[in-house]
Amino acid sequence: MSTPILTRSLLVLALSAACAGAYAAPAAPSKQALVEQVLKLWNPDNIGQSMLQVPVGDAVQQARAMLQGRAAPEKRDAAMVDIVNEAKAFMADATPITKASADKLIQAKIAPLLAERFSDEELRQLIAILESPVKKKFENMLPEMQKTLGEGVAADTRAVIDPKLQGLKEKIGLRLRAAVTP
Repeated sequence: MSTPILTRSLLVLALSAACAGAYAAPAAPSKQALVEQVLKLWNPDNIGQSMLQVPVGDAVQQARAMLQGRAAPEKRDAAMVDIVNEAKAFMADATPITKASADKLIQAKIAPLLAERFSDEELRQLIAILESPVKKKFENMLPEMQKTLGEGVAADTRAVIDPKLQGLKEKIGLRLRAAVTP
């Protein structure tokens, strides 16, 4: 009959450990300054905006696809202008909300994680990496490298992929026509 006492003791111990973690002592000011420098260089508050861009972009693409072949060009173009403007207005409205949430969570969740899991020396090394001129040079080259690679892959695979892509578009078109035809 000691099982309920043991279970209760384990539960109290687990809750105590959880509470202790929730109320961890704040980092020393010198370490907190290093954490803040890492956060400034990393700039994670743009994550919320990036998360919004994917579904908004998808919605605009889906609208464009739905209008293609179903509306006269002038009506399609006017509708797309309206849709793009609505998407821009949504982003302008939602971005400050996600940025405020990210800023709050960065300080409440991310900063303590960095302070807990990295030593002062590791934070200094991380800052050196984030400030590295070589890293900046590499990041500046990314668009050019992605464009070069994309163009190369497209040229290299066009003969094989284009007919398959055309076939896919035709199949999708047939499915859409079948779905909208009474």
